[in-house]
Amino acid sequence: MKSIIKNGIQIIMGAMVYALAINYFLIPNRIGEGGVTGLTALGYYTLRIPPALTNFVLNGILILVGFKFLKRETVFYSLWAVLWISIFLRVPVFLPFHTSQTIIAAITGGTLMGISMGLIFRAKGTIAGSTILAKIVNRYLGIRNGSAMLFFDLTVAIPSGFVIGFQNMLLTVLELYISAVVLNKYLDAFGAKRSVLVLSKKNQAIGEALSDNLGQGVTMLKATGFYSQQDMDALFYVCSNRDWTAVMPIIMSVDPEALVVTDQIRSVRGFRLPDL
Repeated sequence: MKSIIKNGIQIIMGAMVYALAINYFLIPNRIGEGGVTGLTALGYYTLRIPPALTNFVLNGILILVGFKFLKRETVFYSLWAVLWISIFLRVPVFLPFHTSQTIIAAITGGTLMGISMGLIFRAKGTIAGSTILAKIVNRYLGIRNGSAMLFFDLTVAIPSGFVIGFQNMLLTVLELYISAVVLNKYLDAFGAKRSVLVLSKKNQAIGEALSDNLGQGVTMLKATGFYSQQDMDALFYVCSNRDWTAVMPIIMSVDPEALVVTDQIRSVRGFRLPDL
């Protein structure tokens, strides 16, 4: 329950930042968006359809698609996000940011969008729209969320030039690129995983030290040296960026001569690796 409340509050915060970017920076300067948000902006520019209404209806349809491919938990958190985004989009706008230097609005809006989606993604939700599709692609193909989302968003943003003009279309592409970069950096900083492969004669002791200090299972693999043809154990470990700062000191304290190979992981399925 504590985790549900925490995620729910974080999604509300992300929804507030998202609506702030749309209502205060993008719409006042006729900058579009991608995915459903882009269609929402186009609906407002051409037909004056309230963004909250378009957002709720179109995203509701895409969330139904999410039921087939995503975890139920993700779908319900996404519904919570769409609800609060629609609420915040209806809040009256005071002092919108108008400027002749529209690139400032594009950069600021893109940064805020990336932060808002990072908050919502970290809370196990999405903002529906292209983020639903990005989550599906990330889950099954391992492509980073921000990169997948940028691809889907551009399919809406580029044709929007016929409505908002070529210059504003270029600013929209810039805003989408910035939001994708910020989202990837945010998720890398707070949610990415690292894999560690250790080759050492003391792998058993290293595995025990990692498990005792960090409380997570360690996998031992069988390996054979190519030249020596000697059998040995290889230790494989997956950890968060937060735990990563403790991993190397633990390994070095047991065996300073250990060979350690690390890599950043785009996608991990399951809560933890099995302790084989």
